Amino acid sequence: MAMSAVAFTNVAVTPTAQAPKALAARTTQPGQGDEARQGPTLMKLSSGLALGALACRRSMRTSRKAQAIDEKRFPVLSRSEAPLGVFPKMPKTVHPGVVTGQALKDLLNHAKENGYAIPAVNCVSSSSINACIEAARKMDAPIMIQFSAGGAQFYAGKGLDNTQFHAAIAGAVSGAYHVRAVAEQYGVPVILHTDHCAKKLLPWFDGLMEANERFFEQQGEPLFSSHMLDLSEEPLEENIEICVKYLERMAKFNCGLEMELGITGGEEDGVNNEDANPEDLYSKPEEILQVYDALSKVDNGFFTVAAAFGNVHGVYQPGNVRLEPKILDRAQKYIAEKVGMEEGSKPVSFVFHGGSGSDLKDIREAVGYGVIKMNIDTDTQWSYWSGIKDFETKYHDYLQTQIGNPDGEDKPNKKYYDPRACIRSAEESTVQRMEQCFEDLRCVNVLGLGPPAPPSNVMGPRRGGLPA
Repeated sequence: MAMSAVAFTNVAVTPTAQAPKALAARTTQPGQGDEARQGPTLMKLSSGLALGALACRRSMRTSRKAQAIDEKRFPVLSRSEAPLGVFPKMPKTVHPGVVTGQALKDLLNHAKENGYAIPAVNCVSSSSINACIEAARKMDAPIMIQFSAGGAQFYAGKGLDNTQFHAAIAGAVSGAYHVRAVAEQYGVPVILHTDHCAKKLLPWFDGLMEANERFFEQQGEPLFSSHMLDLSEEPLEENIEICVKYLERMAKFNCGLEMELGITGGEEDGVNNEDANPEDLYSKPEEILQVYDALSKVDNGFFTVAAAFGNVHGVYQPGNVRLEPKILDRAQKYIAEKVGMEEGSKPVSFVFHGGSGSDLKDIREAVGYGVIKMNIDTDTQWSYWSGIKDFETKYHDYLQTQIGNPDGEDKPNKKYYDPRACIRSAEESTVQRMEQCFEDLRCVNVLGLGPPAPPSNVMGPRRGGLPA
């Protein structure tokens, strides 16, 4: 898809309240036709006219010229095809909001070439998504938001039937639309991803493929940036065969694939590998070469590899987890030699699973060997809970009844038990933990935007917020 871009200086420049007016103004640009001038009334058109307008927009994609846009837009609803802005330190394809296709490739290659990795966080709510993207903007960096099947089901609601993984599909799609609606507003590039998909979860994966294909027909890009297949419990040949089949399908709509070989120890999201064979926790260079050879043959395919080097989900006592990042270094050298690359090349883009609780030395070493993404889930779960726990401790005496507190028997407590208060505390705690993660991965000030301006017109519980 042809994309134009304009200089991106900072986050917002136009108050949200003005966005609807500006959005209507954009619909009257020359060459967009009478239908485009209808603004909000477009939603009342018949499906036939709506499809006609969609076809018209597609035909104009390649001819639209770059133009200065001095406002935020709403990417799920907006008519604007061009992403807003570029970053001083990033490839020109990388833009604020969800990145896919060539922008995704360029972003991950930039990470590998410049020696940093991108934090990837499993999110289960819009609140956890917001906290992670807020942290990314604060650290002037990209981020990866991802959903597991269980997390996606929770996002949709545990009261929703999940036969054939319908709730998990709906939750992942719903979460994806939320990310798309807010990521560009924060002004950072976001990789939208799904996590571990074992063989028994392939119906969930198939539903997401269909969602991508439908979105691609409408928007010219996939709904998600990439997806992970975790068939590490299957024989390697079957693992590779299924990954190739899906990558061939995904390449048609410019979606990336993350595949896993070897086993990630520990327990996460219902997958328990605490008793895994120790040998399965360490991948062999020959196995990684098999994967690289097979997936590299897929035309327009883009993939990353979650190789095992002792990774374990969860946090354990020091000494219980033995990471061997040099496995990745040996694999890079082995593959580079076999495929005829220059010495020092890093042909494989590796991902690091089980980053929570890992030693900083191991993290930095792995990044040096071509890790471009690290998963962090356990630590952000704790940070979110920790924020709520600390809030309850601080305001305990105001959270026991609706009326009556240390300030008086008739004093109301609404602004204390308003869920926005404790949830915001959880978000702030998560932002703080994510700052450490960005630092550990050397993923700080890589966009070139500088620090964000303080948000304005921030409304809180009871307007006045809570006492310090």
